[in-house]
Amino acid sequence: MDEVMTTADSVSSRGSYGTPSSNLLPYNLPLITAFLAFALAQFLKLFTTWYKERRWDTKRIIDSGGMPSSHSATVTALAVAIGLQEGTGGAAFAIAVVLACIVMYDATGVRLHAGRQAELLNQIVCEFPPEHPLSNSRPLRELLGHTPVQVVAGALLGCIVAYLMRNSG
Repeated sequence: MDEVMTTADSVSSRGSYGTPSSNLLPYNLPLITAFLAFALAQFLKLFTTWYKERRWDTKRIIDSGGMPSSHSATVTALAVAIGLQEGTGGAAFAIAVVLACIVMYDATGVRLHAGRQAELLNQIVCEFPPEHPLSNSRPLRELLGHTPVQVVAGALLGCIVAYLMRNSG
């Protein structure tokens, strides 16, 4: 007589989330790759800031904006890692590519222009007389978006990290 395997039997034989491990978190190469690309991009901002301004600014590790774009590195690393692991024909890859395009478009569009507006508003507020109600307001954050070069640099970093992670495992 033929054996019938139920869904419960299948899940229990493979472990949690379809992995053979009993760990709480499954090993997910695309997710790890995306986080690594983000961390590396944020770390590199220390050196690109030093190169440009000749000063060390440790706040750059947690700030947005700057070279390279950590947002672009993250989403590109995710998309490339999914493509390398599962192929480019699946839904996961399509979702990751669309997400990457939206994030990179937003970084060079809305967020870049919002940062430029914040810079102009800060200059205007600085010219207010001391008795003006807004003269003591806290300055707006200016580094929000990225130039196209910063986005491309982040995307290239994401591709490199994904490729190296795939070939190191």
